[in-house]
Order: sequence, then structure tokens, then C-alpha cells
Amino acid sequence: MRVIHLAAALAVGTLFSGAATIGAAAYDGTKCKAPGNCWEPKPGFPEKIEGSKYDPKHDPKELAKQQASIQAMEERNKKRVAYFKKTGKWIYEVDKIPAD
Repeated sequence: MRVIHLAAALAVGTLFSGAATIGAAAYDGTKCKAPGNCWEPKPGFPEKIEGSKYDPKHDPKELAKQQASIQAMEERNKKRVAYFKKTGKWIYEVDKIPAD
């Protein structure tokens, strides 16, 4: 029995030490732009995204919609905060804030 347990322990130890060696040999750190900055694109992926097939080419109309949405949100928040400072009551729904 002891021989079987010893053999099993040796086999497991050999597997783990081999896995550590393979993992350590997978990257050698030779293509770092700076210490800790070792990203590199996958093979076939361009170094520069702009103008490539991976460029998302954002539509200016869609970006304008997002900006308009953000501005509307900021206006609603201004109304909420102004009413809160005036009365001390917080009303989330802007339509329910009484007009002066």
C-alpha cells in the first residue's frame, strides 16, 4: 500500500512541476514596451485599429443622440437638486416637481 501511495504522490508532483515549467516558458517578456506593459496583438490583428476592418466607425448621428441624452439627464438632475435645496424634499420624477 505504501508503495502505491508513494508512486501516486510522485506522479502528481511531477505533473505539477511540469505544468509550472510549461507556464513559465510560455512568455519570455521580450516584447515589452515598458516594464509591465507587454501586450501584443494576436497574429493577424493590426497594430493600429483606425482604418482597419476592426475600426467601429462610429456614426456621428448616433454619438449626437448620446450627447443629447446626457444633456437632458443633467437638466433633470439640476431641477431635482434645485427643488431639494429649496424645500428639503427629494422628488425623483421631474414631472411631479411643482412649478413656481
